[in-house]
Amino acid sequence: MYELHEFHLSVASYRVRIGLNLKGVEYQSVPVSLVKGGGEQHLPEYRALNVQGLVPTYADRDITLTQSIAILEYLDEQYPEPAFLPGDALKRARARQIAHIAACDIQPLLNLRVLAYLRTTLKVDQAARSKWFRHWMLEGLDALELLITAETGSSTYCLGNVVSLADIVLVPLVFQARRFKLAMDDFPRLCEIEEACLSLEAFRRAAPHD
Repeated sequence: MYELHEFHLSVASYRVRIGLNLKGVEYQSVPVSLVKGGGEQHLPEYRALNVQGLVPTYADRDITLTQSIAILEYLDEQYPEPAFLPGDALKRARARQIAHIAACDIQPLLNLRVLAYLRTTLKVDQAARSKWFRHWMLEGLDALELLITAETGSSTYCLGNVVSLADIVLVPLVFQARRFKLAMDDFPRLCEIEEACLSLEAFRRAAPHD
């Protein structure tokens, strides 16, 4: 059985849990606390598994994979149904476009190690760190709201009426925004997609717990 080394509140871990659930792949969750004792991701034994000291890591006796998007695309190739990427080349590019905005442009600026660096090394106070978080999150959500609305109007999910990679990456980002008490009133399309996704068992079972 595969192991998913993860932190339950990690946005990247959340993405992979959704993907595994959608594919129906059994796995064992191996908790890696990003806060306990200064962060278990820094322990030598975990660094031996993931040289970056990040979560998640997907592993069994034969493979070790890091980076959530790479893991999701691997799962999609290993377990073709249901597909995370549409059959049409342009739609596949659109799904990756949305996913990369969320996973590569927005979320890296807001993760724990960046906020910790602002706090400990640059001595940025709480008010300024909150301003940083709000700026990058709201700028990113605004772009996604406009892009997805223009692409698909009122369809069920990001790219129509079938879940794609775009939805798998979007829902954890919206979770992060809500967790940090950002108002979502200006993003009705994103909220509609989130609601539709969370009506599916695969998304609900993957949701973080406090």
